[in-house]
Amino acid sequence: MLDKAYEPLTLGPITLPNRFIKAGANENMSKAGRPTRAMRLHHEALIKGGVGMTTMAYVAVEKDGRTLPDQVWVHDEAMADLRVVTDAVHAEGGKIAAQITHGGSFVTGVFIPRRLQSSVSGFNPAGLLRGNLLRRAMNERDMDRMVDLFVSAAERCYEAGFDAVEIHMGHGYLLNQFLSPLDNNRQDEYGGSAENRARFPARVLTAVKQAVGDRMAVIAKINVADGRSRGAQLEDGLVTAQILEAAGADMLVLSGGRNVESGWFTFGSNLNLDAMLRVIGKWSLSGMAIASTQASVPKIDFKELYFWEYSTKIRDAVDLPLAYLGGVRSSDNVAQCMEAGFDAVQLARPLLREPDLVNRWRDQGGTSLCDNCNSCVAYIYHPAGTWCIHQPPNALVDNQVFASTG
Repeated sequence: MLDKAYEPLTLGPITLPNRFIKAGANENMSKAGRPTRAMRLHHEALIKGGVGMTTMAYVAVEKDGRTLPDQVWVHDEAMADLRVVTDAVHAEGGKIAAQITHGGSFVTGVFIPRRLQSSVSGFNPAGLLRGNLLRRAMNERDMDRMVDLFVSAAERCYEAGFDAVEIHMGHGYLLNQFLSPLDNNRQDEYGGSAENRARFPARVLTAVKQAVGDRMAVIAKINVADGRSRGAQLEDGLVTAQILEAAGADMLVLSGGRNVESGWFTFGSNLNLDAMLRVIGKWSLSGMAIASTQASVPKIDFKELYFWEYSTKIRDAVDLPLAYLGGVRSSDNVAQCMEAGFDAVQLARPLLREPDLVNRWRDQGGTSLCDNCNSCVAYIYHPAGTWCIHQPPNALVDNQVFASTG
């Protein structure tokens, strides 16, 4: 079944050359909200290495939707740089998606001088280190505005040459703040049942699909579960998947976990605290806060295909295309995903270790060299952008010039 992964895949109005997708994972290869030369080189290398579609992550739908200061957000000054990246990908025969989202109350690296928008009001633990202490529950006018922002972002992404948009509904960002009981305790039609909690995210997807669905693939990234007892469970993920299928999603990406509460669940293994403290500083406020939270985190040993039991149940519950994400580390894993009816596989960490991994698996199969050390996660916060510590570090200069001038 490995051969199937190298067959074309049609998603809405586009066709990928194969079924390997680089998962959305924050590159930090941007400056002042614009992609840098490092961003172009990164995505270009992935396509040369055999990936059918790569994903730029993440692209905020407005400036206040960033979680980190230099993150890409959709604005006029970024358009030429975005086009340089998409043109480079297309020149190599690949496709590229923009992972569009809004942080909501999950804004850890930027001070916003007003209450952050979320599903609910009150204290905001995620914003503690930057003074974003309070959040407010979105009302209907806020929701209408946010829908318009997602639609406008998708339209601008099309103008910039992207082939798809991936609406991020997982990991604790704004749309996940509606989906997850860890945030959402609303008493209106947007709270309570899993169906109600999915109402606003589905509204966003429906509007984006109506606006650009004839020109771009519209994908959603969701949590199979939050990884916490008080959070969304598999039963919630099933409901979300079914509702987004009805809303017209061209594909769902099945991830899991929350950035603050359960990052170990997202990555299938524990944070590399030593690497994180090297990058952000052991005695920085962020460093001390992260170190203090790790004392209560369960010890997790990495295992391949760590979301398998969750994702296969969602596969049984819906008919639309699904991308398996989480612990794909060998060509045998890929074949297993194809055999189980998944339409694509997404990888992030293994592709940082080996940008040409997809071509290697096609030619000889085998196992990824990724050792799941999770140092690359820490290097999201490095000024040169994230990289695998087993590879030469990114040239800092490449992340200091914009894509359109470098």
